[in-house]
Amino acid sequence: MIPLDDARAVVLAGCEAPPPLRWPLRVADGCVTAESVTAVDAVPTFDNSAMDGYAVRTADIAHAHADAPVTLTVIAGVFAGHPVDVTVGPGECVRIMTGAAVPAGVDAVVPVERTSTGEWSADGGAFTPDTASPKSPAPETVVLTGPATVGDHIRRAGDDVSAGDVVVTEGTTLTPARLGVLAGVGRSSVVVHPRPRVGVFTTGDELVDPAWPLAPGQIRDTNRVVLLAMLARDGFEPVDLGRVADDETALRAAITAATRSCDALVTTGGVSMGQVDLVRVVLDRLGDMHWMQVAIKPAKPFAFGVVASGGRRIPVFGLPGNPVSSAVSYELLARVGLRRIAGHGDDDLVRPAVTATVSGDLRRRRDGKVHFARVVATPAAGGGWTVTSAGSQGSHQLSVLAGSNALAVLPDGDGVPDGGTVDILVLD
Repeated sequence: MIPLDDARAVVLAGCEAPPPLRWPLRVADGCVTAESVTAVDAVPTFDNSAMDGYAVRTADIAHAHADAPVTLTVIAGVFAGHPVDVTVGPGECVRIMTGAAVPAGVDAVVPVERTSTGEWSADGGAFTPDTASPKSPAPETVVLTGPATVGDHIRRAGDDVSAGDVVVTEGTTLTPARLGVLAGVGRSSVVVHPRPRVGVFTTGDELVDPAWPLAPGQIRDTNRVVLLAMLARDGFEPVDLGRVADDETALRAAITAATRSCDALVTTGGVSMGQVDLVRVVLDRLGDMHWMQVAIKPAKPFAFGVVASGGRRIPVFGLPGNPVSSAVSYELLARVGLRRIAGHGDDDLVRPAVTATVSGDLRRRRDGKVHFARVVATPAAGGGWTVTSAGSQGSHQLSVLAGSNALAVLPDGDGVPDGGTVDILVLD
């Protein structure tokens, strides 16, 4: 057996990010940037109102209160996208809508709720985008019963982003909000490491599609469903290559086809030492493969290599066939390599471990392996995490994995007693 870190080193040596591409923002969510982006303009580019109300001079209402209200003359109405060319003088104000440009001469906005007049009329007396002044019978004055502070409810130019700010650095994973920031500084596309297309097929004559009736000796194919979902969750592009029979010709055809259409291939089953582990036979003939027994439980058998076909070289991850082993092997090994292909940096390949307190206990037997126990992690009062066992730890018990949300890392030994601490990987 080899340590997990050594197996990861083999994987990473065979995985690299392809050349970056410029992608439209609408398809770049989850991708890793291959450029830094600097704002040319400020965001917002002009002072604008954060409220519906009245743009005023604070000096005019400095002493306003309920017993001594101040009446101002409304000289214009301004809507978002329709600035008005007026300068507000003493005793004057402007009716303003959220997002509208603040006119010259004012230094605060008073929300309409804090005024005693100024409601919009529904009979043609409202301000409209075509006019810079109210139509009769809209009110020409407004009464204010309290002061305002300079800057109230005004969004200053550049208070989100200043011109010259680096809004996205190279190596950033794009999120919806970051895509919005890029759009806000005038970008419609960005240079990214493309999202890898990852083909998945399962092997085994005993497998049938989930909706099929079971004949004696058959089981339903769950691994492909799980792996396709895990790939999508992690931001890759999953490609369902179906179920392949335990037949050398069929396996060769499936693997060769995958090298033409995918950036990486994930298989399950046929990577151990059995007499009909034909995936091993075929991959050995097609590529430079490493067949490993990793010192972990579950997921000890694992294969990785590079297959060349038609001028392309794609990484192949051979995962074990037991459902939990397949999922854990993907999490600990395949995901790491795929993140490298997707452009993630060296410090962003492995899911970070956090420390948790064990409730109950997490016992195990010594066997020279690191165990990854399926656990339920809950936030602890005052911070941190508490974990309990999710149930039996058999590599075939997918329902236990489904009931867990973390893997507890148990080094070789007797486990962790009640109240002890353990590193965990919190799964998404």
